[in-house]
Amino acid sequence: MRKLSLAIGLIVAAVTGQALAADITGAGSTFAYPIFAKWATSYKGSTGIGLNYQAIGSGGGIKQISSRTVDFGASDMPLTHADLASKGLMQFPAIMGGVVPVINLKGIHAGQIRLNGEVLAKIYLGAIKNWNDAAIAALNPGVRLPDELITVVRRADASGTTFIFTNYLGKVNEEWKTKVGCGTAVAWPEGVAGKGNAGVASYVQRINGAIGYVEYAYAKQAKMDFTQMINKDGKTIAPSNQSFQAAAAYADWAHDQDFYEVLTNEPGATSWPITGASFVLIPKVAEAGGHIKDVFKFFDWSFHKGMDQARSLDYVPMPENVVKMIESSWKTEVKDAAGHSLW
Repeated sequence: MRKLSLAIGLIVAAVTGQALAADITGAGSTFAYPIFAKWATSYKGSTGIGLNYQAIGSGGGIKQISSRTVDFGASDMPLTHADLASKGLMQFPAIMGGVVPVINLKGIHAGQIRLNGEVLAKIYLGAIKNWNDAAIAALNPGVRLPDELITVVRRADASGTTFIFTNYLGKVNEEWKTKVGCGTAVAWPEGVAGKGNAGVASYVQRINGAIGYVEYAYAKQAKMDFTQMINKDGKTIAPSNQSFQAAAAYADWAHDQDFYEVLTNEPGATSWPITGASFVLIPKVAEAGGHIKDVFKFFDWSFHKGMDQARSLDYVPMPENVVKMIESSWKTEVKDAAGHSLW
């Protein structure tokens, strides 16, 4: 097993095994990896330009683009205006999707049990330790819950998926908000750790009684059992493109010049409560020999020709009006060393 590329790197070397001189390099989000991989293959076939993407977690992506070792970084935690300014970066959302709780519990199948944010937070706080706990049973009348210890699985690396997940828990549980907080990495009260979405998924699949959180494409591709969630409006919702789209509809991308938006715990009867976006980070001043124009071309292609592929993996495409806003920001925000626009 190619340890770095599969366990940690998950490198997308589009179609060919070697990156060409004109290939784009990126690093970061494992949340976005499944669709980046799909786009990379199609884009290579269409243009001859490949994408070498290392899915090392959002924290790693932020570090790599900050040190300019890749052409773009990808993070599921949007950076604040101050952070972007200090690093000389701009950001834009590339895709939206959902984070889902996944479980491995004998006799329980996908969508058979439901949780709410309060109970999910208590599980991750270590306050609820058994699957037949009264709080879980109260949410699942008629379901025979096993007398099984809960093994909490969480991320080992700095992760945007963790940011989305912990941001949600902080909105629905005051103890989580005050004791743990949210971020790409937190001081977890409980659990075993896996690297990347793939690492968390692997642990959950191997440990009976486990619960973890992954981007929905990982759960779907691995045929993992997921829970339903009770959303902000008190409705029981299953993860799907439609429920992610319902939550994403509340995004107000125009309110912030840096596209800062967090989509957790949005209102709406059909909204999935743990929805988020993946953001692309690029330098505001392009370095000589870099491939920022090629990055723009790749994501322009993805916005206009890759959205059916995104839907096939249950991601939510960026709306057309937002794509126009994004491409307008490319013109105004990113320049070459001489001050000329690159788009």
